[in-house]
Amino acid sequence: MDFFEKTLRQTDIYTGRIIHVHVDDVELPNGSTSVREVVEHPGGVSVAALTPANELIFVRQFRYPYHKILLELPAGKLEPGEDPFEAMKREQLEETGTTGENYISLGEVYPTGGYCGEIIRLWACRVTEENHQLHLDEDEFLTPERIPLDKAVEMVCSNEIPDAKTQIGILKTAALVQKGLL
Repeated sequence: MDFFEKTLRQTDIYTGRIIHVHVDDVELPNGSTSVREVVEHPGGVSVAALTPANELIFVRQFRYPYHKILLELPAGKLEPGEDPFEAMKREQLEETGTTGENYISLGEVYPTGGYCGEIIRLWACRVTEENHQLHLDEDEFLTPERIPLDKAVEMVCSNEIPDAKTQIGILKTAALVQKGLL
């Protein structure tokens, strides 16, 4: 069966600093119609930065939609036309004060495919330089934190880390380390 849905009409609802929202009328594969609500997002990047002591560098920050402080891998939004790999290295330096080597792509994550087009690109690396000053955005408040990789895996399995990109980054990094690839 062909599952493709054809867009019949798009109605713009909201354009903000980060997202654009539209409602689309679509034709379904069986010929009937439906409505799709879509959030367009420029995409993001994240890095699992692993220290020589096999600790991952995380950030703790308040996430307004959940009204909670979350533990996450360093991450950020892509700027228009920005190369994702360079954006990831920029975010790593800004949020952790570190740089790395042996960057390995962990692929892409579609965090909420039911309504949002955001794609997060993930990498892992070995930290080579530390102690650079953090360069946070003026509306960004976070604290870097180091956690041993094995402990981070346990935290994912015990539901202590709810963030999807962080769970995936931790588990893929652990698999690479186990295979001797990182």
